[in-house]
Amino acid sequence: MNTSEPAASAESLLRAAPPHLLVATAHRLLTDGVGAQEVTLLLADYGLAVLQPVTHLPNTGEPVPAHDGPAGRAFVSQMPVVEVTRDPTSQVVHLPLTVRGDRLGVLCVRMPTNAVDPTMVLRLGDFATALAHEVATAGRDTDLYLRARRTRRLTLAAEMQWQLLPGRGCARQEYTVGAHLEPAYAIGGDNFDWSTSADHLTITVTDGMGQGIDASLLTSLAVGALRNARRAGISLTDQACLADQAIYAQYGGKVYASTLLLHFALDTGTVHAVDAGSPQLYRQRGSTIEQIELEAQLPLGMFEETPYEEQTFRIEPGDRLIVVSTGVHGARSADGGLFGERALRQTLSATRLAPPHEAARSVVSALITHFGSKDLTADAAVVCLDWKGRGIKAAHHPSPEA
Repeated sequence: MNTSEPAASAESLLRAAPPHLLVATAHRLLTDGVGAQEVTLLLADYGLAVLQPVTHLPNTGEPVPAHDGPAGRAFVSQMPVVEVTRDPTSQVVHLPLTVRGDRLGVLCVRMPTNAVDPTMVLRLGDFATALAHEVATAGRDTDLYLRARRTRRLTLAAEMQWQLLPGRGCARQEYTVGAHLEPAYAIGGDNFDWSTSADHLTITVTDGMGQGIDASLLTSLAVGALRNARRAGISLTDQACLADQAIYAQYGGKVYASTLLLHFALDTGTVHAVDAGSPQLYRQRGSTIEQIELEAQLPLGMFEETPYEEQTFRIEPGDRLIVVSTGVHGARSADGGLFGERALRQTLSATRLAPPHEAARSVVSALITHFGSKDLTADAAVVCLDWKGRGIKAAHHPSPEA
């Protein structure tokens, strides 16, 4: 990556690298091109607790905190962080690795101090973005990066669920979405999904009945049926109906999947919704938090050929929407105390200025604190969306007084 060469040259060389050699290729390009002294790829673990270096077998080195220290600050803020080291001759530039709003980790590049300037940081940021896209793509062909993300073994149900997810975030000009799941290494039935088009965004949050493999299989069927119906181009209600029929045909009403379906018009902020079960929806507008009351309809698969109806509401630039599964709003502590709406509202208020990814994680962290253990007895899913809309400039993180 010579500083006089276009960025596409580095991108083409990364694309040409074997999937398992991306880190070595990045190291060579940065060493030869800009004089990098050390290059480390850190990937966020499934629980978003640590950033793990991708090395040789067993594919990871000593982790660093995902929310503290220079690398953690780069990951949380999604901005480059220049670390002044004890060695006056070198500095470490920490660069977020993100693909269309999905945070993967951080690229750490040790550089000679006299080479670190704003222009170089921008160039390294472009390189990190190119590398992030290649890491995401390489995951289809190698287990290296998936193995590096885990601090311990996933349950089989969790393995299935993480493979089913679209990511943990997505972003474009009109919106930013961040989501989090726990227990990350033993998740069973909770799932979130999204899809965007030129003028619309669809989000679903699903809670499959049961635990472990049974819940994961049910949710996989529900999500697959919803995707199949969505990709056929049919309406939101018909998507719910077809998924309902698929689940009932398989299970005969013995189990079901609670699902919230949301379809956003990017031009107007109009939201079409089908509430097929128990996920709850909240809207933050300025300092006000309100639950959006939707007509509760039957979960998918409970009865044969259940009819579903849409409701509509509107959101405005600066609004934040939060969807929480039953494992959040219905969770109880060891002494039987309900997490409840009050605790949820307090957490949402405290995280109003945080990015959606961090807000979603903070809700689950508050739940774990309330529960008294990281080993939650029920799955917990949180999806947080910041709405900007079209044609109106809205702050990325609106103030509570906005």
